[in-house]
Amino acid sequence: MIESSESSTEPKLSRHTRFVRASHWIVTLSFILLAFTGVVILMAHPRLYWGDTGNDLTPALIELPISRNYKHGGWDNQVAFFQGEGSPVSANRTFDIFNKNGWGRSLHFLAAWFLVIVGVVYLLVGIFTGHFRRHIVPRLAELRPTLLWHDLRSHVRLRIRAATGGPQYGLMQKCSYFAVVFLALPLVVLTGLAMSPAITAGYPFLLRMFNGYQSARTIHFFAFLILLLFLLVHVFMVIKSGFRRQMRGMTIGDSHEN
Repeated sequence: MIESSESSTEPKLSRHTRFVRASHWIVTLSFILLAFTGVVILMAHPRLYWGDTGNDLTPALIELPISRNYKHGGWDNQVAFFQGEGSPVSANRTFDIFNKNGWGRSLHFLAAWFLVIVGVVYLLVGIFTGHFRRHIVPRLAELRPTLLWHDLRSHVRLRIRAATGGPQYGLMQKCSYFAVVFLALPLVVLTGLAMSPAITAGYPFLLRMFNGYQSARTIHFFAFLILLLFLLVHVFMVIKSGFRRQMRGMTIGDSHEN
């Protein structure tokens, strides 16, 4: 529980190291830009498939109701690419919005490299400085079911301890940050690389790893949803545990109390 009385003992204000603060904000801005441009790209073809191929003429695993013309009432008649019998065919949506998201794809790719480069630097620095060992990776003694259940129940009941502004994380924080840093973000990056023809031409094992281009695209989408959910919960917890202290600790935090 957060104590509000002046007589209560509040945690000492601290702050994160420079590399954690810098990487945090660069990755945050990159992710927001990736989320925006990713939705723009997905709106042009809001259908998800599994396997190597997927197009307008194949059944979708999921069709997402996010495109501004998703209530299109079906597909147009098939149109041949070339004149003559046996020509490959395609089908178009009712409204002509395809191939108008090139700017989004270019910006998405650019923002992705910011996330990848900064993420790799963050991983290397975090490993060699002991940041992950001290602050992120849960200790075996902390992973007891009773401790996990107690911390989870406290979070569900919104009994959030006051923020220190630094890396003194609780058990649920450690577990969620560990999952994001070592599982969700690498999965998003790898599936993104698997959707690049230039990358997979040199490293075809990426497609085999994810069972094809369309499977990688589907996994990429759901990994993004997990990260988006984490971001929303993370912002809520920052506000709940003490917004000013958290922001100072992640920006220009100093040694004296608010």
